[in-house]
Amino acid sequence: MQDFIATRALSRSRFTDSIKSLSQGQLNFRLHENTLTIGEMAIHVAGVEISFASQLFDAELTSLEDRIKSAATDGAVNELPFPFTEDEITPSFVNQALEIADQWIEKLYAQGESLRTKELKSALGPIIPGEGAFVRLGFHPGYHHGQVYMITTAPNFPRH
Repeated sequence: MQDFIATRALSRSRFTDSIKSLSQGQLNFRLHENTLTIGEMAIHVAGVEISFASQLFDAELTSLEDRIKSAATDGAVNELPFPFTEDEITPSFVNQALEIADQWIEKLYAQGESLRTKELKSALGPIIPGEGAFVRLGFHPGYHHGQVYMITTAPNFPRH
């Protein structure tokens, strides 16, 4: 599990570091109509993490966790609206969502070996083994970290 843990720690910390000082306006800046905002991306990352962990544990979620989990797909990989409004996507809430997801992932990695073969549904739809979820957890924040860089370096990104 150490390889998965180390990969996710690096990928997730770089993603988190890239957004932690952004304002609400910057988190909600939309590069164009077919993209997530950085704030939506962050909640989406948290949603995927909560989705994977809760499925592997067969765990019930609080209403907030369930709503964050829905951001794994809604408005990101399907046509449903994103589950949070611009007014809700604040630096404080984004941080809270990522912290909630971190707590789930810490529990998941503590028990990870026994969950390598358990099946779950990925955010994109296919059924994958737990090991596939661990691989995706390491890669996913890094994918979005690259998108954050592209958005924050765009000429029209708000610099306040």
